[in-house]
Amino acid sequence: MVSGQAYSGSVYLSAKAKAYYELLKPRLSFLVAFSCAFGFGLASQGHINWVNLTMLTLGAFLLSGASVCINQIIERDLDKLMVRTMNRPLPTGRVSVQEAVWFSVACLIMSFVILAVYTNPLTVALSFVSMVLYSFCYTPLKRVGPVAVFVGAIPGALPPLLGWIAATGSISHEAMIIFGIQFIWQFPHFWAIAWVADDDYKKAGFKLLPSGGGKDLNTAIQIMIYTMFLIPLGLLPAKFGITGLNSAIVATVCGVIFFAMTFSLMKTGNRKAALRIMFGSFLYLPIVQIAYLLDKI
Repeated sequence: MVSGQAYSGSVYLSAKAKAYYELLKPRLSFLVAFSCAFGFGLASQGHINWVNLTMLTLGAFLLSGASVCINQIIERDLDKLMVRTMNRPLPTGRVSVQEAVWFSVACLIMSFVILAVYTNPLTVALSFVSMVLYSFCYTPLKRVGPVAVFVGAIPGALPPLLGWIAATGSISHEAMIIFGIQFIWQFPHFWAIAWVADDDYKKAGFKLLPSGGGKDLNTAIQIMIYTMFLIPLGLLPAKFGITGLNSAIVATVCGVIFFAMTFSLMKTGNRKAALRIMFGSFLYLPIVQIAYLLDKI
């Protein structure tokens, strides 16, 4: 009996730990942490403080985890309506609202403590701004209209800027360039996801697509325009001496391929074309950022 109770307790703890881990949206939070590390590495000019980099990455992961956890708390009833989210910890009851609140607060406090000790006040302040914009501005605006995408693009583009500031203590034109690239990238990324998940989003009342929320040619053209902007933007780090020619070539090739994907969406307007753009956006950013970093070695 004792052995059975111990096994049952072990299974419960394992399931609970898995549910808490899911609340962090680890894939998204790892991407945020990587973007922070990218900005830090790019700003360090080859002289990287590995302790600070490691702690910045951990702090960024926890900050992102806390932000998306708050997002899930606010949207818990809406998540029950959508196929893509109905199995999350809160809709399924694997984690209670109170548990999720305490978990997000704990992650947030740990994040700010880590960032305060290992970075600088400006990084901490902008991290707080990022959390507020994502959790308390972008989240409710998703049911208002496509302005949510613009608001959400700001915290979405802040990670590399935070990394740069953590390394240098200041906001420079170089920092704004890497912020700008990730900011513009957010639009085709967000809209491709919104196109693919449109049926689910309508159930929750989310209005993220531009042009009146339609999966039409106007929306496809806007996606195309923003991917087109990424081509010249990708060259700016080389132009301003942040990186070199090799990464400029990689960024241009990736930008052109990403741009070319949008023509299929304009021609067909089908889900498959939007899905390709969505996966293309997932690949574009890390490939280009890694190329920039390798160009500094």
